[in-house]
This record gives sequence, structure tokens and C-alpha cells, in this order.
Amino acid sequence: MTNHKLALGRETDYPDKYAPEVLDAIPRSHSREPLGITAELPFRGVDVWNAWELTWLAKGGQPVAATARIAVPVESPNIIESKSLKLYLNSFAMTEFGSVADVAELVRTDLSRIADAPVNVRVAPVWSTEARTVARLAGASLDDLGVDCDDWDINADLLRADCDTIVTADLHTHLLRSLCPVTAQPDTGSLQIAYRGPSIEPAGLLRYIVSYRQHSDFHESCIERMFIDIKERCKPLDLTLHARYQRRGGIDINPFRSTSAQR
Repeated sequence: MTNHKLALGRETDYPDKYAPEVLDAIPRSHSREPLGITAELPFRGVDVWNAWELTWLAKGGQPVAATARIAVPVESPNIIESKSLKLYLNSFAMTEFGSVADVAELVRTDLSRIADAPVNVRVAPVWSTEARTVARLAGASLDDLGVDCDDWDINADLLRADCDTIVTADLHTHLLRSLCPVTAQPDTGSLQIAYRGPSIEPAGLLRYIVSYRQHSDFHESCIERMFIDIKERCKPLDLTLHARYQRRGGIDINPFRSTSAQR
């Protein structure tokens, strides 16, 4: 882990020449230990980061515009602090590289060092992403239930399941919201829930998710806490949570946690 003060929440310079020293790590143990998550993880998964504003100079000085997909395994001891990643990627802007492959390999090496685990990186020119479409989330939406919400502290008691009724279900909501623990800025997004097991009461599940609305924590930590609470309270045989947060600073973060193999 880097020793200098985190860039998040304070004024910083924005380097435009390659600057790996700006990267910061945050130990996952800080949020996992209070949840009782220690050596053996109760889930599999990955944190997928999409960086949409990556640019650098080709040999000769012509700019290249690209996107990057960064996958950090849940087994990594550290997460990469988001503002430091933004500063790091911005530092490529006035640096020359020989090829897309050179950029991808450098990013992979630097981020693997910070995460203390192998990080998968794919870099692609912007033109190759133009045909991407946004797919509708699977299953039934929870958002039209019309429930009364008045729990603004996380309340796992809202989660209920019918142990006599075993189902396989896909649900989703676009009402996911939490707060950055450093800046208090809102992080909003969507959540896909897939499970097999006792039927989870939809209204209670939605109220539980909404109870994160004023909660201060990082994206990854929020989803891991949700996973633990749903697993303990509702006893699903299989459970998958996939959060898709809106981008901030040109980067979106998408934690995936599952009892099954990771995506």
C-alpha cells in the first residue's frame, strides 16, 4: 500500500505525464473484518472498472483515444482508490507509447502491484466500442412496488424469505445509492439480484437496498455487506449480486459477488 495521504477528498495536481506514483491502495480488510470476513471468502467475484476517457500520444505525437476494462479479483488484498486511478490514467495524456498493447501491459503491471494480485486489463480504441449497447437488466424490476421507505440506516431486519417456497428468480433495481466515505458525494447505480432458494419478499428486499441511501462506504464494501446480509437472513442456495454504478470522473465501478463462478 502506498504511504502518502489519499488523493480522494483533497486538492491535487493533475499530472499529464506518466505518473504511477499517484496510485493509492485501500486494504479490503478495513471493511471486511467488521463483517466477519477473514481468510476464507464467502463469495467469488470481481470488480470491473470501465475507464471511458483514456488517451495518450502515439509515436510522432498524434493522440489516441481509447477505453479500458480493468478487472480486479476479489481475492486481492487491496482495492485501488478511484480518484488515484483517475489521476493515473490522466497522466498518460501527454506520454508517447508505441502501441495499444504497450499501454495495456503497463496499466496491468502498475495496477497489479497496487492491488497485490493479478489485475486483468483490456485496452481498446474508442472506435471498437461504438457499437456497444446497454442491455436491459434481467428479471422483474423492484422499482414499481410503491413501498414506504423510512429506514435510512442499514436494516437487515427488512429482509424476509418464505422457507416453504423455493424459487429461482432474477430481480433488479435502479435505486441503488450510497455515499463516498471520504467526500460524501453520492454514488448511484443499478443492482441485479439472481438467486435460487427460499422466496425473498420483494418489498422488504427493496426497502433494504434503499436503506443504503445515506450509508458511507465504498462500492465494493456496500455490495459485500448486501451479499452477507441476504445470505444470512434469506438462506439462498445460490446468490449473485452485480452492481452497475454510474460513472464518475470517466470511470464506472461494477462489483460482482456470487456463490457461483465469477463472470
